[in-house]
Amino acid sequence: MKINIVELAKNKEFDLEIIFVNNLKKIECEDDKDILEKLDFKAKDEATALLADRRKIYVGFEDYSYDSLAIAISGAIKKFNSTKFKSAKLLLNKELEDNFKALVEGSILGSYSFNHYKSEKDDKKQELYFVVEKKCENLSDILKESQIIANAVNKARDMVNTAPADFTPKSFVKEAEIIAKEFELEYEVLGEKDLEKQKMMSMHSVGRASIHESQLIHLKYRPKKAKRKIVLVGKGLTYDSGGLSLKPADFMVTMKADKSGAVAVLNTIKVIAELKLNIEVHAIIGAVENMIGGNAYKPDDILRAKNGKTIEVRNTDAEGRLVLADCLCYAQDEIKDFDYIFDFATLTGACVVGLGEYTTGIMGNSEELKQKALEASLNSGEYATKLDFNRYLKKCIKSEIADVCNISNTRYGGAITAGMFLDNFIYPENKNRWVHFDIAGPAFVEKAWGYNPYGASGTGVRMAVEFIKNLAK
Repeated sequence: MKINIVELAKNKEFDLEIIFVNNLKKIECEDDKDILEKLDFKAKDEATALLADRRKIYVGFEDYSYDSLAIAISGAIKKFNSTKFKSAKLLLNKELEDNFKALVEGSILGSYSFNHYKSEKDDKKQELYFVVEKKCENLSDILKESQIIANAVNKARDMVNTAPADFTPKSFVKEAEIIAKEFELEYEVLGEKDLEKQKMMSMHSVGRASIHESQLIHLKYRPKKAKRKIVLVGKGLTYDSGGLSLKPADFMVTMKADKSGAVAVLNTIKVIAELKLNIEVHAIIGAVENMIGGNAYKPDDILRAKNGKTIEVRNTDAEGRLVLADCLCYAQDEIKDFDYIFDFATLTGACVVGLGEYTTGIMGNSEELKQKALEASLNSGEYATKLDFNRYLKKCIKSEIADVCNISNTRYGGAITAGMFLDNFIYPENKNRWVHFDIAGPAFVEKAWGYNPYGASGTGVRMAVEFIKNLAK
């Protein structure tokens, strides 16, 4: 859907008008007010009413927050998309102009649909016009940046929604190559023989039973005058069967979404490069498929990670942390003098149980950095909260025969113990530069929520971009 800004004086004829309402008494047209009252329309979030004969869409909203406005415009766009009208306008007041980012991103995210596998596709060409008193450069800049971010989120959604047969570790390589070529980025790819040479046997073991070779991808965006150097690491399980600790059948459905962390990282560096931000960014992706076979890694195996630490495997379904362990070590060994290192992963079901389906868990050793991450997440439109490490949970991943165990000896606090497992692979000098984002809840939800559709949400992209922009100031 094409989005435009047009001045009120140059206002042309439009097929539909979108009207935001937070108080029914403020509706100027008495006939419209009467119809809405008969429809029992409420000026609340997620309320929409299409008055087709009057060519109007009324949308309820509760306040001028990002979430409320993004949900409102998303609802309007869905109604618009359900019609054959070609154009719609929304007249912006001062408050809506001040929250223009939410309107643009809500429009694009709300118009998303995944129809790749549908035999019949709807190729409607519709346009949305934001009508302003006077066009200004600031709004144009917001429109451009928000379009880049929201389109990257939708691209992330496409990648996550793609079936595992069509998106393998090599698919990550192809996507990285496309980005590298478009924005002239350097990149490296390590296959399984390279992982062996690098002594990355933690990651190597997870993928060795798959017919699809594991790939470690390193993309590099290096502007001439960078204020900061930031490393992003993503868990890219293109499919997770659970390995020999096989998942129940119901839990195997949606495991195409276990690549969401790496997808977020890949699309974040794309946004940073497209915006030409003066921040050096390295994206490390651990692309692996966890399958079963005669050479699958097993419970009771002892794996040695790149930093020399040994890991007792007690559950092969706790595989994402094994991939991330080596990727984090690789990043710290290969990239010198970075300011921060962040990892994104659909790491634990425990995080979903504890926080619900819509909230990211933020973990790490620096309270100041975690707080900045939380603020960036909320300001970007994504829900998140902090989860704190503690000395007692640390004991739960102690192994009697290796340096650390890949699962906890208790069913409680699983998101935190997984984060503390990763902490074993953060070098002492980097402890306060690292943040772990567990996006297992919001990355893929099997029902629509707010401006997010069924399936992939693209979680992590907006959050990471906002965080990186703030750190560069």
